[in-house]
Amino acid sequence: MRRTITVLSLLLATTACATAPTGSGLMTVAEPMVSPILTGADALDTMTYAQPQEARVTHVALDLALDFDEKRVGGTANLRVLADPGEDEIVLDSNGLQISRITDGSGRELSYEIGEMVDEGGKGAPLTIQLGGARNVSIQYMAPADAAALQWLTPEQTAGGQYPYLFSQGQAILNRTWIPTQDSPGIRQTWEARVTAPKPLDVVMSGVRQGEPEDLGNGRRAFRFVMDKPVPPYLIAIAAGDIDFQAIGPRSGVWAEPSVLQRAYDEVADTEEMIDAAEELYGEYRWGRYDMIVLPPAFPYGGMENPVMTFLTPTFIAGDRSNNGLVAHELAHSWSGNLVTNAVWEDSWLNEGVTSYFENRIVEEVYGEQRAEQEAALAFAGIEDVLAEVGMDAPGTALHHESTGAEIGSAITYDKGHFFLRTVESIVGRERFDAWLRQWFDNHAFQPATSQLFYEDMMANLVRNRAEADRLMLREWIFEPGLPSNVARPDPAAFAEVDAAVRDYSKIRTAIVDPATGTAFPGAEGVRLRTPSEWENWTSAERQRFLQRIPTDLSARELENLDSKLGLSTTRNNEILFLWLELALANRYEPAVPQTEQFLGRVGRAKFVSPLFATLWSEGDWGRPIATRIYAETRPTYHAVTRGAVDRVMGRSE
Repeated sequence: MRRTITVLSLLLATTACATAPTGSGLMTVAEPMVSPILTGADALDTMTYAQPQEARVTHVALDLALDFDEKRVGGTANLRVLADPGEDEIVLDSNGLQISRITDGSGRELSYEIGEMVDEGGKGAPLTIQLGGARNVSIQYMAPADAAALQWLTPEQTAGGQYPYLFSQGQAILNRTWIPTQDSPGIRQTWEARVTAPKPLDVVMSGVRQGEPEDLGNGRRAFRFVMDKPVPPYLIAIAAGDIDFQAIGPRSGVWAEPSVLQRAYDEVADTEEMIDAAEELYGEYRWGRYDMIVLPPAFPYGGMENPVMTFLTPTFIAGDRSNNGLVAHELAHSWSGNLVTNAVWEDSWLNEGVTSYFENRIVEEVYGEQRAEQEAALAFAGIEDVLAEVGMDAPGTALHHESTGAEIGSAITYDKGHFFLRTVESIVGRERFDAWLRQWFDNHAFQPATSQLFYEDMMANLVRNRAEADRLMLREWIFEPGLPSNVARPDPAAFAEVDAAVRDYSKIRTAIVDPATGTAFPGAEGVRLRTPSEWENWTSAERQRFLQRIPTDLSARELENLDSKLGLSTTRNNEILFLWLELALANRYEPAVPQTEQFLGRVGRAKFVSPLFATLWSEGDWGRPIATRIYAETRPTYHAVTRGAVDRVMGRSE
């Protein structure tokens, strides 16, 4: 179905917000950009209560105070509303927000109702406001103490150990727990904020900071931010703590706790080069600055692409920039995801799959073809593993798929999307493909998109004829499960040396290890591995490949040998450490338990935490008591995203 545009969305394309009177607490940004909305059936977001075809939020102005003692955020949200003529109510999303008063721009009370709470999926409750002709709405509110988007850390949970810390994570629909607005990726909004915090804490947000913080004379400071380009609401983000800044280039820099800052800077020092490479590929970087903040390890994701302030986990810091494909990924989101955004979460591959392809192109430009090909090969192996597990016909393996309640994971959303574009590029040629993708970003900048719109754009602006369309198999890639037959597979030579080492390891092991007991045959010598010097010369991707491909049913003696020769338990690379711990726990290797407990106590990244608990849980009488004991200690330190994942693994209902 083609995109349809209502009278309201036509108005949105040409209407700008008026400047509010100074000091009114309303919007102060003059004429912010307003984005159109998509109203086709494929753009209907079932995870919002909003009815944007009738009335929608176009601008949010926050005036908030951070209370670290009570772990609460509260204040005022001023909303600019655009509504069809005669429409007299607007519906917002709310999840636990405590509303004390709602008025129009002149202070007139507006009636409102909070509907029935829906706990499933975090959808929350509708907040319906009777406008009475108002187009400026002021909401006085307090976010709940357990707001799922917010993670409050005690000083002990930080690197410095002296001050508390706060960060938010809004994707996908968590921001409705601390901001009253229409929380849907297809309803893009500009925003601004004034946030007060106790001294000496600094505040950063995913908007451009306006001047220096204002000392309020009461032990607090006020920080101001503006995002004058319309973004999906999940990209409104905040962090506050004892943090310092170090510039990387003329438009990039990194924030981190003082004791972490130098290591963080060293790891991301190639960022300006990455921005240049991205612009050369797909056009102007349109957000002004590209800053990053390396958060405490409780952050649940590897990174979050919040505009002008990417949030990063410290777990990617390896000391050799081997994991900073993560930075390339979050930077690429400045085009795919932030510039052009999936209108509904069922099309999240439009964000993540396109970005994964773009990331690999940046890595190729900055670090070379070999590294890019190896990282692509790792991703492709993940696709094959998932399809082998769930089946080629599993509905969730289509790029566009209806939500089933069971997530298949990143191998589809990220990696199948990556290989879809990689395949198209291989058929039409890089020059044509790059020109098409660049026009996609240009022509849909600051707008939402759907899979159908993406497909139609390819057919209209890329595909030359029916024969080429048949070769590309676009509809099969986007709308059908499994992996199409025309997939452009990675170069098998990418891991030739490593795969040979895996074969040697497996062959020798088979010859000397009794498969019935997992122990060496009498008189057999130890299992021969690749020499430590060869391991030391391998890239991070090569090391990961080796650990992912060697036999998984290893004896304690073999695991001890692996660790002693390769230094797995002492590595600074958390990707390698995670694979080692997962392998060790799957074989009930007792020496790995204390390190697992320590790792799970300091890291909150769901990518690591959830699989390790799953591995322990799968080990029955041996692993479940260990998992239960560790989780009892660590659960309160995890973000809601990570808690939810582990709760599902361990069968918890809360």
